[in-house]
Amino acid sequence: MARIAGVDLPKDKRIEIALTYIYGIGFSSSNNILQKTGIDKNKRCKDLNDQEVISLREVLENDYDVEGDLKRLESINIKRLLDTGCYRGKRYRLELPLRGQRTRTNARTRRGTKKTVAGKKKAPRK
Repeated sequence: MARIAGVDLPKDKRIEIALTYIYGIGFSSSNNILQKTGIDKNKRCKDLNDQEVISLREVLENDYDVEGDLKRLESINIKRLLDTGCYRGKRYRLELPLRGQRTRTNARTRRGTKKTVAGKKKAPRK
């Protein structure tokens, strides 16, 4: 099992798919990395030799922001928006959608599930 950028890549998957398990690497980035290193994209992770794993690590360290560095950069950018008090920062603070989506309906991912309090009975008068 190859361990690259702190992630254990799945053994039985093709290397072009296995690289996408790393946060910050998508399908096109994985293809670019494999072209730079000269590794066949149909090769399985378990078939990689040590030299190929080392070359993959070097390319990722030098050319790409992945995993912890990328997550840290994103959190810094969100904190900047919160501190400046701009519209997007306010939406982040209120945990509402921030790219113009409607919120009257269909915003369940950001707003959470709604708990209804319907049909509540009043206490009887004595």
